[in-house]
Amino acid sequence: MDTNIKSYMQGVGRAARDASRVIGAASSATKSAALKAIAEAVDRARQDIKQANVQDMQAAQKNAIDQPLIERLFLDDKGIDQMIEGLLQVDALKDPVGEMSDFSFRPSGIQIGKMRVPLGVIGMIYESRPNVTVDAASLSLKSGNACILRGGSEAFHSNQAIAKCVIAGLETAGLPAACVQLINTTDRAAVGELIQLDDFVDVIVPRGGKSLIDRISKEATIPVIKHLDGICHVFIDADVDVDMAKNIAFNSKVEKYAVCNALETLLVHEQRAKEVLPSLAQQYINAGVELRGCEQACNITQMTAATEQDWGTEYLGPILAVKIVADLDAAIAHINQYGSQHTDVIVTQSFANSRRFIAEVDSASVMINASTQFADGFEYGLGAEVGISTDKIHARGPVGLEGLTSQKYVVFGNGEIRNR
Repeated sequence: MDTNIKSYMQGVGRAARDASRVIGAASSATKSAALKAIAEAVDRARQDIKQANVQDMQAAQKNAIDQPLIERLFLDDKGIDQMIEGLLQVDALKDPVGEMSDFSFRPSGIQIGKMRVPLGVIGMIYESRPNVTVDAASLSLKSGNACILRGGSEAFHSNQAIAKCVIAGLETAGLPAACVQLINTTDRAAVGELIQLDDFVDVIVPRGGKSLIDRISKEATIPVIKHLDGICHVFIDADVDVDMAKNIAFNSKVEKYAVCNALETLLVHEQRAKEVLPSLAQQYINAGVELRGCEQACNITQMTAATEQDWGTEYLGPILAVKIVADLDAAIAHINQYGSQHTDVIVTQSFANSRRFIAEVDSASVMINASTQFADGFEYGLGAEVGISTDKIHARGPVGLEGLTSQKYVVFGNGEIRNR
């Protein structure tokens, strides 16, 4: 590797641009062969991947890395099985590239349509989560894009082991290895160079902590698909099945803490608070969750008094803010003020209230009677995702194949000319 980071990254970018033209024109069969070959390579390399992950886990614990990052870093056979399943699910999805739509004839005689095309080169910057290496590679390949991956230093060995499988799969399918490049340095300067490779990279997708995403959003000279926080809410309405509400609220928080779709603030209608909170709070406490409640909530059951800061905090751990609200209007107002436009849930038996909630809550995913933990590409049938976007342009919510493509106009004529 060239020791000059700028020169090295220029070379990576140039290779990615060249490879993007190959993968962008590749047939569905070729891309499918690559994805299947990568899945087989990952399966064969289980022991190597797990051993590499042990190295990363030991280093993370030695360096006292935050627990949420350590949880995201861990990779076992179950995690490897999920990576393989994700690859095969992406392979089974319809290839979006070349899809034609929205045809219409104009009075001039020309026919107008749209064709779905790859974005080109995707730069992916992520922390921990070695499975992202496979998710990003599979979605990029299926959507006809080349990608440049820059994983976190804490997952360096795991990512390298997985990247070897990706390269093996590409070679088996006869595709350039540069279709998927993993940056081979932990030097932070590589990130600064990547987010300014305007000539070679078309979009940047960051996945990680708020500080990383905030930095990239400010410094990138390339469009960014991102979300800063996952401040997700569950609102338990007055007209509700209490057992359902408690199950959803509990699962939304404790199924997995260190994920962006975990519940961070529970809102309870005041008419149901005394019925719901005491037993639900005990469930949380038994699971090791610290509760921080508003004054009304503290009067109903024992919990720590919440501060204003708690309503806007993504804990990514066993802490939950709890607030009793007067009605649906108050719940919607609270979510739109303190939420991060990621995922918000209403638990209700009222059709009218559910319709108002999904119409008025301004979030990428709005749910009725389901756990916030479903808000990811795998559960949405996307096979995998490169991230979740809380922006409104160009993609929103879990970003899968369609989010990694664009459209161009295609015009069919038969000798028509324009006379003004």
